Order: sequence, then structure tokens, then C-alpha cells
Amino acid sequence: MSNSKNTNGKKMLSRRDMLKNSAAMSAAMVAGFALPGCANTEENEQQREQAVIRNDRIKQILVSWPYMYFGEEWNLDQLCQAAVDLGCHGIELVGPDEWPTMQQYGLVCGMSVNGMPDPPFEKGLNNPRYQEEVIARTKRRIEECAEANVPNVIAFTGFEYLDVDNPDKGVIPPDEGANNTVAGLKELALYAERNDVTICVEHLNSRFEGDDFRGHPGYQGDDIDYCADIIRRVGSSHVKLLFDIYHVQIMNGDIIARIKEFGTDLIGHIHTAGVPGRRELDDEQELFYPPIMKALLEIGYEGYVGQEFIPTRDPMEGLREAVELCDV
Repeated sequence: MSNSKNTNGKKMLSRRDMLKNSAAMSAAMVAGFALPGCANTEENEQQREQAVIRNDRIKQILVSWPYMYFGEEWNLDQLCQAAVDLGCHGIELVGPDEWPTMQQYGLVCGMSVNGMPDPPFEKGLNNPRYQEEVIARTKRRIEECAEANVPNVIAFTGFEYLDVDNPDKGVIPPDEGANNTVAGLKELALYAERNDVTICVEHLNSRFEGDDFRGHPGYQGDDIDYCADIIRRVGSSHVKLLFDIYHVQIMNGDIIARIKEFGTDLIGHIHTAGVPGRRELDDEQELFYPPIMKALLEIGYEGYVGQEFIPTRDPMEGLREAVELCDV
């Protein structure tokens, strides 16, 4: 797959290149390679006192991939330092190999990946061809999260294709895909409850094509109500929705109304990004985030809000704007 570019003309890695580089970074850390610039705890505390976030009623964290693989392509230490400078609680969508570095900065992992390879949202719980592997890998990650006090693990319905590598072979009917996903999540729920880790099922938009994570054509859980019904049917306090505001706005809309409808019984995690374009939360996109954050507070939401926009300009400038807007 060819590389794409952002609006500033900077090269962006393809999805497969991104995952390959992530694996290389993890391998280097396992081998004892020390990334530069680790700050000590005392310095971190001083920086937090000068951070952008002041109210901290919304627990904000940074999602790793937009900043490590797009635009400036920060390394893990740079992303950790940015989180400290902003006053964020941590970073998410990283695995166990990254957790020790984050701990040096006093940061938490708000949500871990599920351990599935290249890429994890295609081969999901909806498909019997892949479900056994998804369950096994997710169980292992749940164990690792429990040991490290990581509260959440991401999960996906998966793509609708009978064979993800050969989409022309047919599709899984939506009802059948939902039933398969419910069955898989019920098995995982028992494991998650015993380990006190929450599985968060993400809804993704299927409208936008491309290899830059702005959309996922073929994803079966592209309707937020479809995903919410799956969570209700599982009926576990440890299986919830990953309510991605960007994806919900594109596919369904009514963000604030849906937040209030679903409440904390269903919503376990939040992602942000501007619409259109999955870009910064600025005045060139259609969503206004302060009322959305206030709606989360109204329903008593106490989970994490992950900043997941793809930077199109200086990433630290965009992050400062975003965390300040969400710091209601």
C-alpha cells in the first residue's frame, strides 16, 4: 500500500507500515533499548502544575497512533512528555511493552489494544473464522491489564466479510454477526469480570475509504444503535461501548442526545476528533466540544476521554486547543 499525505503535504505511513513500526518499537524496548529523554517524577510534578488542564473534571488522555505515526511522528517519550506538559492522565492503545516507559512519566494506560495483528478491527468477534483467535488474544491481554492496573481493553465487531482477505466470497448477515459478537463477548465478559477489566466495543464509520483511519468500509458495527444493542444483550458491567464521537457523528449524529440515552450503563470510554476530516477540534469543524463534555459530566461519566484526532498542523498546538476545550 502506498503512503498518503496530510494537508501540509507531510508523508503519512500506511496502516500496515504503522503496525510494522509499532512492532519494531516494542521489540526494541523488550531488548532493553532505552528511548531518550525520560523525565523524573519530581520534574513531572512541577510540569503538571503548569499544565494546560486545570479543572480536570474530564479525565483526558492521548491516543498513541495519530501522534506517533502521522505528521511529526513523535516517539513514545515525546508523546509521554506532551501528555505531562498538557496535564493529561496518560496514553492509550499501547501494549505492555510500552507501559514501563509511561510509568516513568507517571502516566497510566487508559486502554490497551486487544493483541490482534494487522489491523485489529478487521478480524472480529462477529466472524466464526476469527473468533477463537480474538477471544484467546483478548483473554491474554485482559490478564496483562489486570496485573498492571490497566482498566480497559478494546474490542471490535469486525468486518462483515466471510473472509477478510477475500471480500468477494460474501458477507455475514447483520443479525448473524450481532449474535456471534454477543456470544463472544459473553465468554469474554466472565473473564473480564474476574479480572476487573472492562471490554470496550468500538463503533466505527464505514463511509470514508482510504488507508488513513478516517473510515472503515466493511466494518459491521457501523451503526451505534446496533453496537448499543449488542452491549445490552451481553448484560455485563464489564462490557461497554467505546463511544467515538467522530464516528458517531458521521454515521448517526445526535451526539449529546445519544450520550444521555446510553448513559454510563453503556458508555465505558470516549474518543474525540473533529468532523469532517478527523482533524483538530478547532473552529473549522462542525462539532463544539464543551457542551459534549458537559453532557458526559451530567450522566456521571468518570472514564477517560482519549484525544484521537489526526494532526494537520503543529500537533502540540492542536492538542493544547483540544484539551483546553474539553477541560470544562
